[in-house]
Amino acid sequence: MIYTQQFHSPLGIITLASNTNTLLGLWFEEQKYFGNILPKDCVKKQTQVLADTQTWLEIYFSGEIPSFTPPLSAQGTPFRKSVWEILQTIPYGHTMTYKEIANKLALKRGINKMSAQAVGNAVGHNPISLIIPCHRVIGSNKSLTGYAGGLERKAWLLKLEKAIS
Repeated sequence: MIYTQQFHSPLGIITLASNTNTLLGLWFEEQKYFGNILPKDCVKKQTQVLADTQTWLEIYFSGEIPSFTPPLSAQGTPFRKSVWEILQTIPYGHTMTYKEIANKLALKRGINKMSAQAVGNAVGHNPISLIIPCHRVIGSNKSLTGYAGGLERKAWLLKLEKAIS
């Protein structure tokens, strides 16, 4: 069974989804790929994971760095999961480019080159926004590019983290 709750953030309504033990999704309302993993028979019910995630969000939106991460279970292909693992290494207040992520993946796989566009596709399909910080990924020229939640939200989040002025 998949359980859902809504969280009212400074950037709009966020939908959270979990099973009994792990967070499966976190999307801004009207986000690209919103709820793309959700079955039609979700149940609106508070779980411990969803309560913990709401606490995490309250801390995050207050401008503080949460000292914990709810248990996560992002569903995706092995390639996407490898990109999302790298996203989770980007510290609060820092950014990484799509190309840097592609280079890390290439090195990890023992190949010369990896497509930054393929990385961008995986970043865009991240089902657990904010906690898996896809908003911290920027273009090679340091531009704010590509965010499924919208570029205005991306800019706001990076300003909150003091990653950009």
